[in-house]
Amino acid sequence: MSKALQSVHLLSPGADLNAYIQSVYSIPVLTREEEQELAQAYFHEEDLDAARKLVLAHLRFVVHIARSYPGYGLPLGDLIQEGNVGLMKAVKRFDPDRGVRLVSFAVHWIKAEIHEYILRNWRIVKIATTKAQRKLFFNLRSSKKSLGWLSLEEAQAIADDLGVDLKNVQQMEGRLSAYDLGFDAPTDADDEDSYQSPVYYLEDHSQDPATLLEHDDTESNNSGMLIRGLDLLDERSRDIVERRWLSEGKATLHELADEYGVSAERIRQIEAAAMKKIRKLIEEEQ
Repeated sequence: MSKALQSVHLLSPGADLNAYIQSVYSIPVLTREEEQELAQAYFHEEDLDAARKLVLAHLRFVVHIARSYPGYGLPLGDLIQEGNVGLMKAVKRFDPDRGVRLVSFAVHWIKAEIHEYILRNWRIVKIATTKAQRKLFFNLRSSKKSLGWLSLEEAQAIADDLGVDLKNVQQMEGRLSAYDLGFDAPTDADDEDSYQSPVYYLEDHSQDPATLLEHDDTESNNSGMLIRGLDLLDERSRDIVERRWLSEGKATLHELADEYGVSAERIRQIEAAAMKKIRKLIEEEQ
């Protein structure tokens, strides 16, 4: 068993999922006596090596459970990794004196972590917020009698059975029946539908050389007009405009009024007159 133990990463399946699964299934299943011995050692003596062996011997069950959650658009490796977290939580809480096998106890914790991961990442999470809605989320597929849309009677029966509103069942069914399209999904030269990924029809004009040049020219022209407009102003008016509009820490009317020894209203009037001169220059040049 030690050779197999060395070949398996405790938490993450890694990039080569097939190799990970093969390694997991190469670890022998523990007998009841072996499991009890290890569980007793960890529960009563906090033997971490015993806990590690319990985890590794049950990784195959995590893979089996994770494979029962297809269709959510999430990588199997991620589901396995989350299930492994649940397995470790189960080992930590397992009481060998209760007379049950670890796998029976761990199923709840493994599924709980996978469920939480799916709900955090899948696209219908916004309507699966209550306990009843979560129940609906994970049971609607199995409750449907066919691949077609539910009839009103079937939807109402599911709503009554799961304790949710009919509207929630219909909304959930609509989202479950939809699918996500990858932005740059792989293409097949012989399949015309493969070119329907958004990357082929959503153009990004922001990086077009002509657009970038036009943007730079516009920015340069606007900056030049602003500089020429400021040059038309007297020193006080220019200072007020720059500090009111062109500085990071913009000065208030009252701050400038105190500095120049006039009223805030007078500062506002000077500012308005200066802005009028600048706008007039810009209009004439344009």
